[in-house]
Amino acid sequence: MPLTLSLRDLGAAAPLAIDLGGVVPQVVRDLDASAIARLEVRADGEPVRLGDVASIGGSACDGTIECLGDFARVHQVAAGMTCGAIVVRGSVGRHAGAGMTGGTLTVEGSAGDWLAAEMIGGSIHVAGDAGDGIAGAFPGSAHGMRGGLVVVCGSVGSLAGMRLRRGIVAVGGDCGDAPAFEMRAGTVVVGGRIGSHPGLGMRRGSLVALSDTPLPPPTFVRGVDWSPAFLPLVLQRLARAGLRAAEGVHAGCWRQWHGDGLTGGRGEIWHRV
Repeated sequence: MPLTLSLRDLGAAAPLAIDLGGVVPQVVRDLDASAIARLEVRADGEPVRLGDVASIGGSACDGTIECLGDFARVHQVAAGMTCGAIVVRGSVGRHAGAGMTGGTLTVEGSAGDWLAAEMIGGSIHVAGDAGDGIAGAFPGSAHGMRGGLVVVCGSVGSLAGMRLRRGIVAVGGDCGDAPAFEMRAGTVVVGGRIGSHPGLGMRRGSLVALSDTPLPPPTFVRGVDWSPAFLPLVLQRLARAGLRAAEGVHAGCWRQWHGDGLTGGRGEIWHRV
């Protein structure tokens, strides 16, 4: 049985925000329940013991943690995870999976802002929606996500894949403004509508629109219409990863745009003709 965490019902004393950073498989797998309960987390910015805010059951010896219930006010879930698995049986707060280098994070509900920010490796699957800045760079950082796979089956906010350096970010629904902003490399795939300023400041990488026809910034140049060999391979991988928007999308004819011309013009925006 995996280690299970469920938030305590503290009534009016319940904290508005809980920071679960550091409660990850590589830390807890060799600890017993009492030691796990003594781990320090933060509630409304103050240090508390994990056992004060969450009920703990099972064992983490198999490297799996299950978060039971609504964790929408719990932040930093799976942040810095290197191995194992964390499953959230509900929604989760901001910074989930930030800085991950390995392992898997599965969220059966939705996720907050900065999902997978500056992630290096591993995989994340969110059944619902996610907020702004997914797989992006924190303010002042040169690079966002640098590896791994992020799949959000619902919609996301603005600045998805900001300064993305490597890896694949896939969105099944709509995407807010400025996806792939200042993107360095990697791939962003969007199944629904795309907001304004897609690819602004791109240096390299690909932004792929599966159903929308986004309007690139004026610093992009229209390329040719053709059938690139890499797209079917990417879409097949995403379909296997649970992105329904990628199912049944065949190679066909795609229109390519090159940009951003102000930053070298080596990025690409793709949409169906």
